[in-house]
Amino acid sequence: MNMSSTNPSPGLDKSLSTWQLWGIAVGLVISGEYFGWSYGWAGAGTLGFLVTAGFVALMYTTFIFSFTELTTSIPHAGGPFEYSRRAFGPTGGYIAGYATLVEFVFAPPAIALAIGSYLNVQFPALDPKLVAVGAYLVFMTLNILGVQIAATFELVVTLIAIFELLVFMGVVSPGFSVANFVKGGWAGQDSFSAAAIPGMFAAIPFAIWFFLAIEGVAMAAEEAKDPKRSIPIAYIAGILTLLALAVGVMVFAGGAGDWTKLSNINDPLPQAMKLIVGESSGWLHMLVWLGLFGLIASFHGIILGYSRQIFALARAGFLPGAFGRVHPRFHTPHLAVLAGGVVGIAAIFSDELFSFGGQTLTANIVTMSVFGAIVMYIVSMASLFKLRRSEPGLARPFRAPLYPWFPAFALAAALVCLATMVVYNPLIALLFVVLGVLGYAYVLATRRRRESLAATA
Repeated sequence: MNMSSTNPSPGLDKSLSTWQLWGIAVGLVISGEYFGWSYGWAGAGTLGFLVTAGFVALMYTTFIFSFTELTTSIPHAGGPFEYSRRAFGPTGGYIAGYATLVEFVFAPPAIALAIGSYLNVQFPALDPKLVAVGAYLVFMTLNILGVQIAATFELVVTLIAIFELLVFMGVVSPGFSVANFVKGGWAGQDSFSAAAIPGMFAAIPFAIWFFLAIEGVAMAAEEAKDPKRSIPIAYIAGILTLLALAVGVMVFAGGAGDWTKLSNINDPLPQAMKLIVGESSGWLHMLVWLGLFGLIASFHGIILGYSRQIFALARAGFLPGAFGRVHPRFHTPHLAVLAGGVVGIAAIFSDELFSFGGQTLTANIVTMSVFGAIVMYIVSMASLFKLRRSEPGLARPFRAPLYPWFPAFALAAALVCLATMVVYNPLIALLFVVLGVLGYAYVLATRRRRESLAATA
């Protein structure tokens, strides 16, 4: 099947280099090293969460090595939506597309709120929610102005963010203590017992936050100069970069002092540094300012990701056709950028809707985004197995290593994560399903439009 047959007028520029794709891969995720993960300490403790994070890291490593096969075989802006539609038809495509959309539309408001929290450290009078809205306006504009501008900016802020995480580790290292890290490390207890296990399972969404959205590079594949060569390099180098940063940040922050003070806040790194250098240190102020680059890198990159997913779904007839338009001058899906922003800004002000289950608004948004990610991982790995059988002759520039073991482990681990999350977050799971059913009702109601699009393709 020639993918151009479903893409008569894409209008997207093919201009992204390997370095820019690596910048997108790491930048999409790097805010997860700055905040979000520390909520996992609240239930699991530092050592319990280390075990959870290790399991999730293994899942992501096997997933990325497997997912790269799909991305290089089918370099399409729809990413998982297109893989699953090809493997399982319109319903499979819808499930993957909906899940990816939830992941990428709900992650930015959580990051925007974290940007607001970081700035609130410097300017206590600032309302974090208004800062979050301001961030949306600035970075939606930047994404609309062109993919080259957006990707170059993403690479620069990602490099600054990595540098800042290394600075954080260096500054807190003199005060690092293993005793601090392990004290009460098993869900509040100093030694492991069965009582720690529920907290370790409950912490899965926050371990996923360390790596969430790295797969978003797939949505820039249609804009890569040489996707079959550059995407494997970007993905593999990206996951290795993130693994090293996640371990370093978690261990150094946990050993800086009383880690329980960091377990339910949006700005754990400045607060960890404050335990070592004090409130008036120049290092602390530098971390707050430069730490914003990590949040901005992910925020900006995920806007790029959600806009391409909305664009691809609209182009295929799964969303209103207007969102599939490309700006005549900038060659970007401008209406798709704006649509995701409207949903994100609404989420920021929807405390009553998302603040349930005894968790903060940010924690609930993070969990909602993770639900989308896990469902998408499951459908993507199922698509990989299906396409190996149904299309053995499909050109596969990169083949999943240790097939079928790598994708099988990624699939099994994702199923464990999904089951665990449903048990510990039943209300958010219900919300995820209800929104999915409503979306599917729209898909059924617009079937004739898709059939006419297919007929004219």
